[in-house]
Amino acid sequence: MFDEDNWQAALESGFELQSSGTTGEPKRIFQTPAKLLAANKLAVAAQNITAQSRILTVCRMTHAGGLLAQTLPAWSVHAYVEIQPFNAFTFWRDIKGYTHTHLTPMHCKLLMQTKNFNALDLAGVFVACGSDNVTFEIIEAFVERGAVFMCNWGMTEIGPVTINTVFDTLDKVKQYRQQALADGTLMGDRYFCEYKIIDDELWVRGDACVYEDWFNTHDLVALNERGAMYHLGRRQ
Repeated sequence: MFDEDNWQAALESGFELQSSGTTGEPKRIFQTPAKLLAANKLAVAAQNITAQSRILTVCRMTHAGGLLAQTLPAWSVHAYVEIQPFNAFTFWRDIKGYTHTHLTPMHCKLLMQTKNFNALDLAGVFVACGSDNVTFEIIEAFVERGAVFMCNWGMTEIGPVTINTVFDTLDKVKQYRQQALADGTLMGDRYFCEYKIIDDELWVRGDACVYEDWFNTHDLVALNERGAMYHLGRRQ
């Protein structure tokens, strides 16, 4: 397992990371040093992670969400990172004193079902959320708790916060909700990669991708009139 003592050696040599299986059967994908460096810079910039940030990692470190979304980027700028298993019933206490965390939509739903969710204080906490479709119900619930909330899209092959939108007010949530495509869930309108859409499928390219040429994600997407991208499903 990576920790703050061996991450730099792993970054310099690269390593394999288990995919979640969204592009087919789960597989191990080699992360080159160049890709990791680019992904770290992207994640630091997109989430305003600095040496003064304090990161609470609750996602598994064997997948992109746990390792690449915030943990490795935070180590790269010498921020403090705490790694512990997710617990919906103690999260209200666990998050105190931290500036950033990354949750999956399932984590968010579990938290929303706890009896003390309405008392959860996320003021000053940047919550990134990805790995599955992020609904506006989730976004609104966490912004109401005071969080700055990032809805993000990425893959083990690219990113992981390659396309995203950051919400810091309920007015912004309402605005984006009114502009939403009825059949899709928001991926984002901040793009940290090149992209093109061919036959409704998203193709991506960039320094934070493990492939040099265009990569077909097989995600079915569409853009609204303001350029925000929505996920409509997958073509296998």
